[in-house]
Amino acid sequence: MSETKNMTIGVLTSGGDAPGMNAAIRAVVRQGLAHDCRVLGIRKGYAGLLNNDMRMLKARDVSDIISRGGTILSTARCKEMRTPEGIDKAVAVCEKRGIDALVVIGGDGSLAGARELSRRGVTVVGIPGTIDLDVGFSDYTIGFDTAVNAAVDAIDRIRDTSSSHERCSIVEVMGRHAGHIALWCGIATGAENILVAEKYDGDESAMLDEIRDSHKRGKSHHLIINAEGVGDSMAMAQRIEAETGVETRATILGYMQRGGSPTARDRVYASTMGCMAVDVLLEGKKNRVIAYRDGGFCDIDLDEALEMSSSENTGIDEYQWKISRSLSTRYSKKDTP
Repeated sequence: MSETKNMTIGVLTSGGDAPGMNAAIRAVVRQGLAHDCRVLGIRKGYAGLLNNDMRMLKARDVSDIISRGGTILSTARCKEMRTPEGIDKAVAVCEKRGIDALVVIGGDGSLAGARELSRRGVTVVGIPGTIDLDVGFSDYTIGFDTAVNAAVDAIDRIRDTSSSHERCSIVEVMGRHAGHIALWCGIATGAENILVAEKYDGDESAMLDEIRDSHKRGKSHHLIINAEGVGDSMAMAQRIEAETGVETRATILGYMQRGGSPTARDRVYASTMGCMAVDVLLEGKKNRVIAYRDGGFCDIDLDEALEMSSSENTGIDEYQWKISRSLSTRYSKKDTP
């Protein structure tokens, strides 16, 4: 490793918060300090960078944060960073504070901002942090595992009461444009129907027939996992009950999926990505993003990564979608009474 001594590294979290971001921050700080770097913690994402809201972080500042959800640096969305004037101001602040490199933890929008800074000469490394898993360049994003586990725990509880009351339950999970959380939750909980924006055509007739059929066969409950991008779960519940006569309730899990202590996987993977971001900078690389691909961690070109995150590359896994259907109400019923 060709180390760059006394480098000043800025680290920020941008966009939506995700469990495991604190583990990544901690890793950047401690790996940086271990290699004689200074680490500036930038508050409130790019807004904090533009407002020069940052301070030097020591090892003690990141003690006992690995188990905490959210981000100790806070986060925000920053419209100003989408303008040439905002980019100019950010570059000027980096120069004024002597920031040699910037580690950006966030989703595609945050990484797009990092790319603009890179084009203006700022050395950047990105780390994918988003519960939605909606980046095409990495098989893992910080927070996804925790969000899915939190949702699955809630869904299991809802299914217990749904079965007791012989209801149909709709559980709405996060995922406005990406259905990964819904798909994983649906498979993990044995849901009868999974609705995701990538696949749903708005036709409820087949689902209604399945609910009627399962109710006639004596099935005590029916579980539908609905990604928030599909539509209004409350209105859907009313339509289902009116059409089938089966008591139907909707539950919206909302932001509870973002919070809470990160899983072991999110802690370990985020820590690995944070350390690798510092290592990449010490090697003298620029314009990179840390990714998890094909069972291992790597760094790839940021421009290439964002090209890979086009809509056709971020869709749900086709085989997982196929088996989710065969494992639910669509298996062969020839042996069912």
